[in-house]
Amino acid sequence: MSNKGARAYYQITETIRDFLLANDDINTVTIGDITQVDLNKQEMFPLGHVMINNANLNDSTIQFNITVMVMDIVWQTKKQQNQEYDNTFIGIDNEQDVLNTQLTVVNLLNQSMMRGSLRADAFELVGQGTCEPFKDRFENEVAGWAYTFSVYVRNDIDICIY
Repeated sequence: MSNKGARAYYQITETIRDFLLANDDINTVTIGDITQVDLNKQEMFPLGHVMINNANLNDSTIQFNITVMVMDIVWQTKKQQNQEYDNTFIGIDNEQDVLNTQLTVVNLLNQSMMRGSLRADAFELVGQGTCEPFKDRFENEVAGWAYTFSVYVRNDIDICIY
């Protein structure tokens, strides 16, 4: 017994994937368990990763709780620190650039669900999402943001056919 019209999971995951891939600051989008992704492949970065944390089934909607991780490789500079220039704030790598760029990626996703094209596509952001920065969680030295949010998607199950 299947309902071929039931596509809420595909709808939300594919829409997020397509939105991220349309951004010049994301090269690859993966889904599922992040530990199953081969993060040693440097050509896949900057990377977006989608995790569905849970789904609450309501009468006319499904409320998904989702974490989108966006990240890029942190490159260390080969140059010696300039004694005349204080690098204690920005460091000698591109971590601050990565964090700034990837925060912009999730901010665009957030804004699009709040009042942009994704809201028009029937995704309604529930409350406010949260962003948590991270660094060096995986095989490569990476930095980025974990953006966790809840979103309503129309529940397209037609109970009348059962």
